[in-house]
Amino acid sequence: MIWADYLIIIVAILLVVTVLLQHSQDNIQDAFSGEKSELFKNRKTRGLELFLVRSSAVLAFLLIALVVTSNLLH
Repeated sequence: MIWADYLIIIVAILLVVTVLLQHSQDNIQDAFSGEKSELFKNRKTRGLELFLVRSSAVLAFLLIALVVTSNLLH
């Protein structure tokens, strides 16, 4: 099934894009200083961030399901 391979590539690219668009709460300075900022500890995700988190979870599940299905069909 060659169409499944193309679908896997498309889903993988979409997953990479959604993960890269997400905002990181960690700061590189905190990694070297050893302290952790408590500013955004209780902050809830809303709007676009919530959409990106949910869509990345769905795309990850879809990618795993497509790869397993493709391997079973080949």
